Amino acid sequence: MTSKNHWETIYATKAPESLSWYQAHADDSLRLLQAAGLSLDAAIIDVGGGASMLVDDLLNLGYLRITVLDLSGTALAVSRERLGAHAAVVQWLEADILTATLPAHAYDVWHDRAVFHFLTSPADQQAYVRAVLQALKPGGTLLLATFAQDGPTTCSGLPVVRYSPERLQETLGTAFLLLGHVQFSHRTPGGAEQHFLSCRFQRTSP
Repeated sequence: MTSKNHWETIYATKAPESLSWYQAHADDSLRLLQAAGLSLDAAIIDVGGGASMLVDDLLNLGYLRITVLDLSGTALAVSRERLGAHAAVVQWLEADILTATLPAHAYDVWHDRAVFHFLTSPADQQAYVRAVLQALKPGGTLLLATFAQDGPTTCSGLPVVRYSPERLQETLGTAFLLLGHVQFSHRTPGGAEQHFLSCRFQRTSP
């Protein structure tokens, strides 16, 4: 089964609020985003945003230049249906971030709570970094959440990579400067506790 088929099957057969990564509000991501001091006209891309509620929270705060990218069209459809008429404000991209063609230096903020820790090969990790460098403006903000060092070793039946701030910085490379990080616990709908690391980086290279 391809990655796309895997995620399409999950979103087609399970309610979003039953999935282990479900959050009613993306509070940890919002705190890091607001710490960056961004204006409401900032262009934001949520990579792996799928059925996430982050887009709802951003719209409620007044952000209007929002792009949500996900491998699963089914997941994107869940968010569009939930938002109703407000979905027209958002740009929706059904694509694999490792092969997607994104506009050059188009985004002030790149947010990801769902993708990077699934990239277990160095080749995929570096393809992801190249995508960020292509699409994020110099000086832009990278908000990246992964499983922490004491987080789970698998998610949704797939292996994941767990990170410390130092390992994440090393993997991303010198084009990014770590400005801050938080570790937090996420309680799944089933009651399990998962430990996450969420980091705020600035793109430093031209």
